[in-house]
Amino acid sequence: MTASGVRVADTEAERADAFAVRHAVFVDGQGVPEARERDGQDDEAVHFVATDDGEAIGAARLRDVEPETGKVERVAIRESRRGEGWGRRVMATVEETARDRGLDTLVLHAQTHVEGFYRRLDYETVSDEFEDAGIPHVEMQKEL
Repeated sequence: MTASGVRVADTEAERADAFAVRHAVFVDGQGVPEARERDGQDDEAVHFVATDDGEAIGAARLRDVEPETGKVERVAIRESRRGEGWGRRVMATVEETARDRGLDTLVLHAQTHVEGFYRRLDYETVSDEFEDAGIPHVEMQKEL
């Protein structure tokens, strides 16, 4: 794949690219245990991969958690590509896919250091701070 952009990871190769980005960001970069990052819920999720000139640089997944509510998880952009707008592009594709699937609300658990990023995308913090994998998070949600 040589195109640039964000898309649903429909093929095994695209999913493998998404998983590789997640591993680089969460396991290698943040020390999240691999068993925690690959939590057994990937089979029930829609996966997304961001590529630039054939290089996988971003990923996310979306799971249905309640009727009309989806959970955005594992949003990751390779460290060397942050600040280029890829996170915003990944989230726009996730939200478009969620709408197409009939979801009205998205929830996510944001690491606190990126809470402002999600606020700028109109997500609202709906919880106190909590720890997940030793990293401070907050729950956020957005009505689509």
